[in-house]
Amino acid sequence: MASFGTQQPVAAAGQKKSIGPNDCNVPQAGTDGISSLNWSPTANFLISSNWDSGVRVWEAACNPQNTNQPVQVQPKAQVNHENSMPVLDTCFSADGSTVFSCGADKAVRMWRLGETPPNNIPQQIGAHDKPIQSVGFLSKSNLVVSGGWDAKLKFWDTRSPTPVGEFQLPERVYDLDVQGGLMVVATANRQVIIYDVSGPQPREHSRKESPLKYQSRCVSCFPDQTGFAIGSIEGRVGVQYIQKIPNKDHFAFKCHRQDSNVYSVNCLAFQNVYGTFATVGSDGVVTFWDKDNKQRLKAFPAIGQTIPCAAFNAQGNMFAYASSYNWSKGSQFYSPGSTPNEIYVHYTPEDEIKPKAAKKK
Repeated sequence: MASFGTQQPVAAAGQKKSIGPNDCNVPQAGTDGISSLNWSPTANFLISSNWDSGVRVWEAACNPQNTNQPVQVQPKAQVNHENSMPVLDTCFSADGSTVFSCGADKAVRMWRLGETPPNNIPQQIGAHDKPIQSVGFLSKSNLVVSGGWDAKLKFWDTRSPTPVGEFQLPERVYDLDVQGGLMVVATANRQVIIYDVSGPQPREHSRKESPLKYQSRCVSCFPDQTGFAIGSIEGRVGVQYIQKIPNKDHFAFKCHRQDSNVYSVNCLAFQNVYGTFATVGSDGVVTFWDKDNKQRLKAFPAIGQTIPCAAFNAQGNMFAYASSYNWSKGSQFYSPGSTPNEIYVHYTPEDEIKPKAAKKK
């Protein structure tokens, strides 16, 4: 995939904090690292999870005619996990009414928007034996799925504290993603497990090794459910199809690299309208890609701080991304005074994310 290229734009340290000059700086983004960002499927509500134990919700509004501030964001509410434990992931229910979260307290929790839970702690609906890395919602069966460092995948009916299903995995869960009837789980030791969740009972479809040589960091399903993209700590992304599709093959490409420095791909975010996607990395760079035409659409200047997570809203015209320490290097590299925790929302016009005509060979 040589047409993508590997070099990224560089900005001088301290000069840029956002990828766009008019990006909205989200208020009250938390006091510790930001671990996930997700948008409601039915409205422009943005949720984050943080290492400070918080789950926060904002409402965003987009007005492209206001070129000085096309996006405005207002804080709506916040809840916290117990014992000040880090929250590692969140997701919405299919109707956007409920937020699910998981984290180092080994609990899967549920929070109905508009309600204030007792002691401001969301209701626990499930548990693992070790911290829970990822949570997702299965719209076809109305089940919540959680993947933990106990190498287990559990499925929850919110009306019962006992899992309705459980799969033993080959290793710890590093990430999972659900899109319609497709779920993909990336574990330690470069294992990838694909599930069919289109019916009332999830079932395993297939297993494979990651096409990338080093540790998996993130995984994201295509909006059309025909495949998935996986990112790793080596600054590389693999694009994989579930079934053979004419004129489309698996491939991998390099990204988030500067000279001899290689940075982790921390998150992959697909845009629902066009099926294009963004990668964000520990180099502080956001890049938009077109997998079908194997093109880089837009590379933004580096912001000088790790970008741990990002997400497009359902309409595809707003892109949220976080800027914070992600704890990948441990506590010895964390400096509270010099490591801000910020979230920005970038208005995304079509010319940034819409596929361009394929280049003639």
